[in-house]
Amino acid sequence: MKKQVTKDMLIGEMLQVDIGIAPILMASGMHCIGCPASQGESLEEAAMVHGMDADELLAKINEYLALKED
Repeated sequence: MKKQVTKDMLIGEMLQVDIGIAPILMASGMHCIGCPASQGESLEEAAMVHGMDADELLAKINEYLALKED
């Protein structure tokens, strides 16, 4: 079963799926992923706070996960 994340998943949950998601978030400008508050935010909430497109970020993360599985 391929791993995937959703916009409503918490950042902490996403990092438990694959820690390799952290560099993707950081490269996108989300440098506060180590902050305790960010662990309880959904991807969609965090993207909104940072002025990012959650769908675009989600696509990058799921593409990374799909390529890793292949």
